[in-house]
Amino acid sequence: MDRRRHLLGTFLFIIQAIAFPAAKAQTSRLSTASVSRSTSPSRPDPVSPETTPRFDVTILGAAGGLEDGNLSAYLLREHGAATGVLLDAGTVLNGIERAEQSHGFDTLPLEGKGTPAQTGTILHKVIQGYLISHAHLDHVAGLVIVSPDDPGKPVYALPSVNAALEDNLFNHRIWPNLGDRGVKPAFGLLHYRDLAVGQMMDLAHTGLTVTAYPLSHGGVESTAFLVHSGKDALLYLGDTGPDNVEHSHRLEALWQDVAPLVRAGRLRGIIIECSYDNRQPDSRLYGHLTPRWLLQELGVLRDHAGVSMKGFPVLVSHIKPTLDDNGAVRTTIARELAEGNRDGFRFILAEQGRALSF
Repeated sequence: MDRRRHLLGTFLFIIQAIAFPAAKAQTSRLSTASVSRSTSPSRPDPVSPETTPRFDVTILGAAGGLEDGNLSAYLLREHGAATGVLLDAGTVLNGIERAEQSHGFDTLPLEGKGTPAQTGTILHKVIQGYLISHAHLDHVAGLVIVSPDDPGKPVYALPSVNAALEDNLFNHRIWPNLGDRGVKPAFGLLHYRDLAVGQMMDLAHTGLTVTAYPLSHGGVESTAFLVHSGKDALLYLGDTGPDNVEHSHRLEALWQDVAPLVRAGRLRGIIIECSYDNRQPDSRLYGHLTPRWLLQELGVLRDHAGVSMKGFPVLVSHIKPTLDDNGAVRTTIARELAEGNRDGFRFILAEQGRALSF
């Protein structure tokens, strides 16, 4: 036991010495960075003003690649609650800091607003666990980097996803094994919680529950998380291709399961990817969606629900930026979604730092 503690202390000292000065430097740079949204205090944007919100979402990371400080990560809480879970964790610390600058946490009762103490409070106390859709780096890099400084957190995922984290990341070759199983020594800072498909699990210290559904992502198993607060739910999808291209029925099975919630008015919204615009050929989707395919899949949900989808909120995630488009891909995707939106969905493009209420 003494040798195990000594090894753990050595690993943590080395990791923190290497990783966290960089994070502090990033913090310094961000403190004077401009943000695209207003810097005046505000409440989360109500997605459906006519209804009482049940969920708060703060976008810590929105992009589907390239921007290593802005990768998939969505902090989900019951409306007005002080704790929640992170849906994917491509960006964590930098995402917290950007959301602070955008006043994404103004409604949280936190001390030391705008200080490193508040950042630490959000990391350690507000985020009570991680829901990981799949183990690609743009969905887990932030988790890996903060793991030495954020002990005791559960990692909720399908068994295949947790196995990938255990075997391929936390293995003492890529990163020390800070999990509670796998190659020895296992230091136990993170606690793997395997989710069974279609079975509800409590998310500790949040008041939320989750049900996991498998998705097809170019040969990799990804995950959709149906998160409940009482009778209401929010649906988050990790990376997924369309059923027709993936030769799968996983999205249709998901739509069938959530259709009763739509009919009852209990599904408050969907967070779903749209990585490319419609110029991307099907042969190069790599397990992702375009506006054409996203609209087609949402049409399948509409058919199963059998009700009007007018005004139903869809938060569009995982748009892949390029170095030379100056944001044109976002504009193109927004236009293509609007042009094909015959059902009246309310599409909102994810933006880092933004807070929304569903």
